[in-house]
Amino acid sequence: MAEIHYMTQEGLEKLKKDLADALAQRPVISAAIAEAREKGDLSENAEYDAARDAQALLELKIANLKNLVANAKVIDESMVGTEKVQMMNRVKVENLAAKQVMEFTIVGETEADFTKGRLAATTPIAKALMGHAKGETVEAKVPSGILKFKILDISI
Repeated sequence: MAEIHYMTQEGLEKLKKDLADALAQRPVISAAIAEAREKGDLSENAEYDAARDAQALLELKIANLKNLVANAKVIDESMVGTEKVQMMNRVKVENLAAKQVMEFTIVGETEADFTKGRLAATTPIAKALMGHAKGETVEAKVPSGILKFKILDISI
C-alpha cells in the first residue's frame, strides 16, 4: 500500500505545477539526446552520456512527483482544531534548555521549509509535539540528544 502524503491544497497545486514543468522538459532532453547521437561514436560522446544521465534523473523526478500527487491527501484546514497539536497548527514552543521561543507550522513532508517556519510532521520535534496540549512539556529525541519543549500556544 502506498504511503499517504498529507498536504494543503496549495502544496498539492505546487506539486502538480512541478510535475507539469518536469513533463515539459522531456522533449528538450529527447532533442539533446538526438543531437548528441548525430555526432557519431556514442562510446566516447560525453554530450550523449550527459543527456542520457539528465533523462534518467528527469524520469526519476517525474515518477516521484506522480507518486506524490497520486497519494496526496489534502487536509481540510477548516477541520483543524487547536486543543492539541496536529498537522497545520502553528505552534509556539519554548526550548527549555536554551530558553529560546520558537514558532512554526507543522506541515506535510513535501511542504516543509524550516527557513519559512514550516516543520515536517515526520521530524522528531513535530512527532513529539503532536497530540499534546498548550502548557504541556514534551521531550524530542534528536540526533544531538533530547530536547525539552514547553508548548506555549497552538493556533491555526
